[in-house]
Amino acid sequence: MSDAVAAFEDVAEIPDFATFAYYHEALALALVGDFETAEEIMSGAKYGPLSISTRGIEAHAQVLIQLERTEDASALIDDTLALGFNAELAGLRNRIDAGEEIAFDFVTSAQQGTAEVLFNMAAILNGRISPNTVLIYARLAQHLRPDHVPALVIIAQVLEDLGQYELATQAYGEVSSEHPAFFVAEMGRADALYADDRQDAAVEVLTALSKSHSDISMVHASLGDMLSRIRKDDEAISTYTTALELRDPEDRSAWPVYYARGIVHERQKNFAEMEADFRKALELSPDQPDVLNYLGYALIEQKIKLDEALTMIKTAVAGRPDSGYITDSLGWIYYRLGRYEEAVEPMERAVSLLPVDPIVNDHLGDVYWKVGRFREAEFQWKRALSFDPEEKEGIRIRHKLEIGLDQVLADEALNETTLTAND
Repeated sequence: MSDAVAAFEDVAEIPDFATFAYYHEALALALVGDFETAEEIMSGAKYGPLSISTRGIEAHAQVLIQLERTEDASALIDDTLALGFNAELAGLRNRIDAGEEIAFDFVTSAQQGTAEVLFNMAAILNGRISPNTVLIYARLAQHLRPDHVPALVIIAQVLEDLGQYELATQAYGEVSSEHPAFFVAEMGRADALYADDRQDAAVEVLTALSKSHSDISMVHASLGDMLSRIRKDDEAISTYTTALELRDPEDRSAWPVYYARGIVHERQKNFAEMEADFRKALELSPDQPDVLNYLGYALIEQKIKLDEALTMIKTAVAGRPDSGYITDSLGWIYYRLGRYEEAVEPMERAVSLLPVDPIVNDHLGDVYWKVGRFREAEFQWKRALSFDPEEKEGIRIRHKLEIGLDQVLADEALNETTLTAND
């Protein structure tokens, strides 16, 4: 074992490989039963703090259990889950709560240790190098350890990224229904089916999952997302509500579900419910740029609470300055407030960030018109038409090109007044 330790320490001398080497040294020590030294490494007591993945946390927790430090293992898992859900960690936590006897089975042989090395290479390099190379590492890991579910999930994700949706679906489907990550794999399988234009099959997968795993909020949220994508809005709202009912009302990680439900409410013109959901999302996670922008923009379109909307969108821009949509919102609220000169710079920047977006080009045309730059306004409206806007927007843009923005706005105001009078 001393030769192996020396080899790991040699690898640790390579720039950026220290954590990788020390982590695998700890696994090797745990494999031969030296849990004390393994824990010293994983805790940072021996070589200093290690930045390890949630899978590494699972290994560390198993080591702590072997040292009869089950409470420490539980606390480590709880602290990690507080940062984001992980199926394997949640499964281990459930086994602890059930009083199961838990052996160290994270790696049980040198072959499995090698599989873990290859898996970690795939995980580290995923998104940084050719996906084909990542796929090779993950495939080798799975070959050496067929039950390595995280490797299988990486394989499926990479295949999905490569557009190999049928193969990705098959890979996700290989995860056993008994494994804690089964429902995560099924959600991935549904996404691959959707990407492969098999929407009905995707909904069927998630609907079945919402019944077999009815107590898991994430599953219902995933089904809600799918229903929202295919514009089954009433069902999506109901499903998001179920997801939220399974969470603590003050669970900060629930903000994306409130945000998603708020978007559907906005599409349904349920503005009071939309605003309530967006504000709850911000209460749980303040200063989220997307939420601030969506709520701010919705308030602009309703022509209410414009000062608050401006503050929201300025905060959103500060948080995500390179977002064309958020920058467009800033220019558009200046326009709504009649501060046309101030609207020019952010709207021009929005077009530079989203040069082929029809709505953003249309907005810049309106701003140019209001500051007297009529030819430039007409140019932007023509550009907007060239990017295939929705039919209703296209009709309005052509109307502006025919009679000018001022007359269009006057006609719209007259129509609105007439409708109100008739009501």
